[in-house]
Amino acid sequence: MPATSEEILVNHSAHETRIAIVQQGAVQELMIERAATRGLTGNVYLGKVSRVLPGMQSAFVDIGLDRAAFLHVADLWQSRAAHPNPASGHTLPIEKVLFEGKPLLVQVIKDPLGTKGARLSTQISIAGRLLVYLPQDPHIGVSQRIEDDGERVALRQRLQKILPDDEKGGFIIRTSAEDATEEDFAADFDYLRKRWHQILDASQLKPAPSLLYQELSLGQRVLRDATGTSTGSMMVDSREECERLKAFAATYMPALVDKLKHYAAERPLFDLYGIDEEINKALGRRVDLKSGGYLIIDQTEALTTIDVNTGGYIGGRNFDDTVFKTNLEAAHAIARQLRLRNLGGIIIVDFIDMGGSEHRDSVLKELKKALSRDRTKTSVNGFTALGLVEMTRKRTRESLAHVLCEPCPTCERRGELKTPRTICYEILREIHREAKQFNPKEFRVIASQEVIDLFLEEESQPLATLGDAIGKKIALQVEGVYSQEQYDIVLI
Repeated sequence: MPATSEEILVNHSAHETRIAIVQQGAVQELMIERAATRGLTGNVYLGKVSRVLPGMQSAFVDIGLDRAAFLHVADLWQSRAAHPNPASGHTLPIEKVLFEGKPLLVQVIKDPLGTKGARLSTQISIAGRLLVYLPQDPHIGVSQRIEDDGERVALRQRLQKILPDDEKGGFIIRTSAEDATEEDFAADFDYLRKRWHQILDASQLKPAPSLLYQELSLGQRVLRDATGTSTGSMMVDSREECERLKAFAATYMPALVDKLKHYAAERPLFDLYGIDEEINKALGRRVDLKSGGYLIIDQTEALTTIDVNTGGYIGGRNFDDTVFKTNLEAAHAIARQLRLRNLGGIIIVDFIDMGGSEHRDSVLKELKKALSRDRTKTSVNGFTALGLVEMTRKRTRESLAHVLCEPCPTCERRGELKTPRTICYEILREIHREAKQFNPKEFRVIASQEVIDLFLEEESQPLATLGDAIGKKIALQVEGVYSQEQYDIVLI
């Protein structure tokens, strides 16, 4: 495999699509989409107004779902456009613009949640690789993450050069367009215009309510956003999915058709590259480094923490050299783990303490270099006074752990289990409480093997003492399906 070659592997079934991006034999990114949880956000519908609520300045719109969707006047661009002074930012009352039964082109901006229907907007936007197309708004904006004023001006100028005179829509230039050429913009513009005209044509032919445009599938998004000159091939283990992706590429990005290959061998595609093993590793807290050091990664609601440890690594001429080399290796491993796990938000890295500022600067430089390969926007703020590295990574989708896992019901989301001895003492206290309220012939303790074994061995004396104190027999019973923290006390 050439040094710059990249393989994209697609494992597709009717219920799930899993995609791995492999570079030089190592998995760099993992993405998973399940049919049962695929959202509606981004879909465009031809809806029909079912009810207008002047008091709430909102309306319910039938888009063909079980529940009517919700549209507020603030998301109704026709209300602003029809206002006598649209530049003021004011809107006409919704009842002046909508009426029951009116067909309406709408886009879902928020999925249904619980008893609430989907949230809608009539301001349509279609995302491409470099641009977001706003067909009803002539404004050209630039992502706020592109902070350099000169770069923002240059990007606008490159885009405006390729726009035809009759183009009345607007655009948002995405962060990924920082190094884009006029040719890149032209290809993305053509793709977006085709999409928009397909939507308009469908709106003239289909009845309300109808789905006019569905947000791209994971395979299509990866083909659009992640496939480039460094991609050797995109192998798909489903013939039907491969043909769908080829048809999509032929229409919107013909240069990519030849990169799509159908994988038809007997051995599963992900087994060939050891992808499932990598997925399991990416769900663990500990990541071993080749040198013998390791990372500990903890994901919480507020932030993600990464702790670097030397472990068994004792190489180098002295301890400072050992620490420095471990931190350099950790910098590359951290960048890869952020991509693999799709960790976003605030990230705190606790590198092993380094005495000299020269080593700190080198590690920080290496981390930024490793992160530069990330398609997701990252920002590294450097070392704090406590020696921690603060950074942020844009949240683009749920992390791998949130897609594949759920909070542990056994430990009640603490991430830890009480020890068998702790459970033994809880049981003794509970029996003591119940003995004061009830008068059974016997107390029967039903618990896990670990807890019962401890009662029969090291904690047998406290159990016998309690039995004598309350004057009741205490029987023990193992329940194999109980977790370490589960137990019951049965009064007989």
